[in-house]
Amino acid sequence: MDSSYLIIVLSLSVLISYAFDLFSSRFKTPSVLLLLLLGVLIRQATSYLGVQVPFANAILPILGTLGLILIVLEGGLDLELHPEKYGLLRRTLLSSLVEIVGTTLLLAGALYLLLNDTFYHCLITALPFSILSSAVAVPSLSNLSGEQGEFVVYESAFSAILGVMAFNFLLLSRDSVLGAVWMFTRDTVVMALVSLGCCFLLLYLIGRINHRIKFLPIISVLFLVYAIAEIYRLSSLLLILIFGLFLNNTELFIRGRLNQVLKNDLFEKELDQLKNLTAEGAFVVRTFFFLLFGYVVVPRELIDPDALIVSALFVLIVIAWRWLTLRLTYRGSLRPLLWIAPRGLITILLYLNIPEDLRLVGFREGIPMLVVVLSSLVMMAGVVGYRGRVQ
Repeated sequence: MDSSYLIIVLSLSVLISYAFDLFSSRFKTPSVLLLLLLGVLIRQATSYLGVQVPFANAILPILGTLGLILIVLEGGLDLELHPEKYGLLRRTLLSSLVEIVGTTLLLAGALYLLLNDTFYHCLITALPFSILSSAVAVPSLSNLSGEQGEFVVYESAFSAILGVMAFNFLLLSRDSVLGAVWMFTRDTVVMALVSLGCCFLLLYLIGRINHRIKFLPIISVLFLVYAIAEIYRLSSLLLILIFGLFLNNTELFIRGRLNQVLKNDLFEKELDQLKNLTAEGAFVVRTFFFLLFGYVVVPRELIDPDALIVSALFVLIVIAWRWLTLRLTYRGSLRPLLWIAPRGLITILLYLNIPEDLRLVGFREGIPMLVVVLSSLVMMAGVVGYRGRVQ
């Protein structure tokens, strides 16, 4: 493909995604649905024209990993650890934990009854579908009260971290649960210490680098450490979360003489720039991830009756368990919070990362996309219905 045409395609993709974002904020239609639909339509158009996007299946996991890092960093940069937030932090952390554990067990039980594979394989397959997507949920918060909006922001950030850590733990426990507990605890402690060291170093660099290009090298360092940690199966997302929390709550960690060494007068302004860069980077990566995922999905897998039934069952279980979880952890009206349980990038990425020998025999490949679509439609209907009652 000529480079000029490639530039046109990439630029149009970003502009269309931006238009989808504006459209979704106005009409409460999740932009992920529009991006997936556009990806499917592009697949049909390229097939008709005899054109193929090269290496699509190989690029997809890379984009997903980059998107996951940026989403978690964006979430960490949004979380405030002030004393008045401690109650909210405890409740959202508990909500995320209970929702992931309960949903995973229920979905795994359903898969075990349906497919009669080992329960361990069912757990590995079910876990990705228990994680709330901040990329889909957060843009839907404009009509929610401040308390409900904060609850979703914190809950989705914790859900991403806990979900990925639980997924890594399940992979480690393939041979021995006790061995997995030891390795998981050891790796988490090591990664937390490495993360704190990186935080102090990167904060020092932010205050000392005078070059006009400052944040891309720092984000590249985060990507580098994340990739090295992933090779050794460490809890690499802890680095990203701790870095985001550290920068957004420096007053809790940097005091006295350290404050003079590690911070400068322009720090708050620079922090805003980093937040903007992270948000825009996450937007671009999400755009191409969902477009490409829509492109690689085989359309006939989306109309498979078995896939449709299982996907609808998954969403029903997710909403039912979410109702119980919110009853235990949330103080106030559950509407429309109950319906804001979309699945998205992390669900797809973790599912794609299940090793071949742990794949669930008989599990339809169209289910991940169908669950993303159905859960987003449920969220859209719940938010629009709530807005109509309020008005």
